[in-house]
Amino acid sequence: MAEQILKDAESRMGKTIEALIQELAKIRTGRAHPSLLDSVVVPYYGADVPLSQVANVTTGDSRMLLVTPWEKSMVAAIEKAIMQANLGLNPASVGELIRVPLPPLTEERRKELIKVVKQEIENAKVAIRNIRRDANNHFKECLKAKEINEDDDRKYQDLIQKMTDKNIAEIDKVFSAKEKDLMSI
Repeated sequence: MAEQILKDAESRMGKTIEALIQELAKIRTGRAHPSLLDSVVVPYYGADVPLSQVANVTTGDSRMLLVTPWEKSMVAAIEKAIMQANLGLNPASVGELIRVPLPPLTEERRKELIKVVKQEIENAKVAIRNIRRDANNHFKECLKAKEINEDDDRKYQDLIQKMTDKNIAEIDKVFSAKEKDLMSI
């Protein structure tokens, strides 16, 4: 039972870090990356679908995204969806190709983005701590049910704390890498 609690906590902590990395990938740095448009949804035959399901998104160079719709009739809808996504991007269509230039980030905008990143980092740390709390509560329940003794309870709580510390350190590494990425010109 206790081993299962440890495995579950470790799995949940890993998923939290994966989710954090995915969220941070959406925050724009100075370079173009197709994941910047992951949040864009396009109306397609009456349903809203992700941009990746109606077009191919690639990088032209470090400051340009190229969107190639699979149907020529979708060019205007995709262009409109990108503008309405509140990403601060102004797409321009050239025939069947949509070019999305990324404006250079100002120092002020970089600092705003770092604040957003810090908020995401803090949310991830809170999630990790909540997972630790849940695991410790499960161990206390096992102790009350006499499934484990007090020594095992202390040992498992120490293991959970070490796991928590390791994952918090990993989150801090992710933050420093993203901060360095944002502040580089």
